[in-house]
Amino acid sequence: HRPGFLCIGDAAHAMSPIGGVGINLAIQDAVATANLLGQPLQHGAPSKRELEAVQRRRRFPTVMTQGLQVIVQNRVIDRVLGGAATTRLPWILRLVRRFPALTRLGARMIGVGFRPEHVSKATPRPSARSG
Repeated sequence: HRPGFLCIGDAAHAMSPIGGVGINLAIQDAVATANLLGQPLQHGAPSKRELEAVQRRRRFPTVMTQGLQVIVQNRVIDRVLGGAATTRLPWILRLVRRFPALTRLGARMIGVGFRPEHVSKATPRPSARSG
């Protein structure tokens, strides 16, 4: 962010296509931004502190998602595409195979993310039509 300027989604953070989670993160960024800046924008430009609040809120899920993607890239995809002589299943996948209930955790990380965002109920605005 800079004064009067905020990047979210792909403009703010590069995401690998691994897991197809980039769009999820971008939508969550947009929801968090709307929740945090909706009111301030109705009263003019958001302050530096308000812009920083969006960045602070979205940093953790972004860093965690990117970290997970790097792990999958380095430990699974590189081995498979590199034609490693032994294609031993990574320890995390062996663990999931042993405890199938863990598959829900992976699905949650891909589908929901590390910090899901939900649209806040906005204060009703007066209608343009008067009755």
